[in-house]
Amino acid sequence: MASGTSREVLGRGLAVLGRAIREQPRIFAVAVAGSVLFGLMVVASAFVVGRVVGEVVVPAVASGSVGTGALALAAAALLGISVLRVVGIFGRRLGAGYMQYRLQADYRRRVTRRYLELPLSWHHRHATGTLLSNANSDVEAAWHPIAPLPFAVGTLVMLVGAVAALFVTDWALALVGLAVFPALFALNVAYSRRMAPRQARAQRLRAEVSGIAHESFDGALVVKTMGREAQETGRFADRAGELRDALISVGRLRGIFDPMLETLPSLGTLAVLVVGAYRLRQGAIDVTELVSVAFLFTVLAFPVRAIGWVLAELPRSVAGWDRLRRVLDATGEMPYGESRLDAASSAPATLTFTDVGFAYEPAEAHLPGAQVLGEVSFTVPAGRTVALVGPTGAGKSTVAALAVRLMDPRSGAVRIDGVDVRELAVDSLAGTAALVAQVPFIFDDTVRANVSLDRPGVDDEAVWAALRLAEADAFIAALPDGLDTMVGERGASLSGGQRQRLTLARALAGRPRLLVLDDATSAVDPRVEAAILAGLRSAEAGGPGASILVVAYRRATIALADEVVYLEQGRVVARGTHATLLATVPGYTDLVTAYEQAEVDHDRQRTYDEVTPLTSGLEVDR
Repeated sequence: MASGTSREVLGRGLAVLGRAIREQPRIFAVAVAGSVLFGLMVVASAFVVGRVVGEVVVPAVASGSVGTGALALAAAALLGISVLRVVGIFGRRLGAGYMQYRLQADYRRRVTRRYLELPLSWHHRHATGTLLSNANSDVEAAWHPIAPLPFAVGTLVMLVGAVAALFVTDWALALVGLAVFPALFALNVAYSRRMAPRQARAQRLRAEVSGIAHESFDGALVVKTMGREAQETGRFADRAGELRDALISVGRLRGIFDPMLETLPSLGTLAVLVVGAYRLRQGAIDVTELVSVAFLFTVLAFPVRAIGWVLAELPRSVAGWDRLRRVLDATGEMPYGESRLDAASSAPATLTFTDVGFAYEPAEAHLPGAQVLGEVSFTVPAGRTVALVGPTGAGKSTVAALAVRLMDPRSGAVRIDGVDVRELAVDSLAGTAALVAQVPFIFDDTVRANVSLDRPGVDDEAVWAALRLAEADAFIAALPDGLDTMVGERGASLSGGQRQRLTLARALAGRPRLLVLDDATSAVDPRVEAAILAGLRSAEAGGPGASILVVAYRRATIALADEVVYLEQGRVVARGTHATLLATVPGYTDLVTAYEQAEVDHDRQRTYDEVTPLTSGLEVDR
């Protein structure tokens, strides 16, 4: 089984290297040419050193004098070979490094592009830390053997040249070489077989450690407010300890095999000297040939290690490549069509849901997905506002996501102006519909960059207009640098309501014809929310004049809608005006009343918190 596993890892690893060579053939050719030049010069240097010893040094020792011409010629030969070796090393390292980093950059782009192509349902099943590991450490692991690969290929050429030179020199010495070289390969194969599972486990643990760290940092608010610092630190420490042990296991194995790989060529040199001395006494070879062969074995020790480096990194490369392929081969992407809506039109769009059904994909493929929506049908007429109301888990956010095609329905169709959103080109859909999510996301950039997103036509005038509609212009103008103010990671320098208004301004800056608000104003004061929604509805007041689908909880927000769609358990239970549903649908009445009471309690508590310090101060004064 172990042998089969070793052969499998070797075969798959060589396939990964083959892919790298096919993708970067010219750069690889330059690197290999440099390595081959270096290898040939290594072999040549052995025979030049042998000639220098046999024809210059030995005669000089015997006669007690050295010829200047012979010494100059020997120095010139050694210098020339050294210069060519330097050229070979430069070409090999430059080509290998350029090839490795180019592949890593290319595959980071591929992985990131794939992330953006895959639907949210796929992302829901994969931890963010794992995805970060795919784009970082897995990419590095997959292409790590590229650095020594050209050296190893050049070494193979060098070994062939060395064996040929040994046979030309003396068959007995050649047999010593034939015994040493296969032993080196066998040792490297045994090393690779034992290293494979260790490298795979270490690579998996790297992703898990990254995932736990990201989750803890991203949930810092929960961790600190719930007093879970020690527990989170312990959870991270446990997995980091496992990674430490896995890497120590890798290092321990390397510590066992590295001395053996270093010693074997030295034993080969010793064997050459023993056999060579015997052959020298027989007159089969001379001093020049013996020195050449002995020196050749001495200088071969380091280059032969290059093959071991490649074989040692293949298990890690295969583990990283397997993790990359799971992303690159993932299915479920949502290809866009070629249909386009009228780009010149500024008229509000019509949104239609027809018998839409949706179920999220399960975490495990063999399990059935949970049904979220079933035969949902309603229309947001052009220029009108429709409120989605329902209890938690009714499918409101799913409807909002389907409206802008963050996901595709399992059945039925979502249409904008009569065109199925699956048939629209990506830029046409993005230019027509905009979603403002419940949880705002702010980039670590300036206010201007967050609102404009470098979109064509969104200049400072358009940014300020969008900020005014979102009731955000006043607090932005009060910031130290106005539009140039850096807002921090995820908008850390802003309040929750300010972040919501900034993301709303971002959507409005693109002048969408369909605006989808997924409880996008819940963190702002009700008076501010009423002003925002009133501005959005009124094109005359500078609003976008867009059709609006809003997921709403507050009674004041719901009352502004032209129609209310009431959802329960993923189905449309009732439709009509707010007043009509209050009078005819008990479940709707109970829900809205509960929302209203919660809002009243919230306002009362906020007033109490503001007044209590003042009251306490008066009591102290008494």
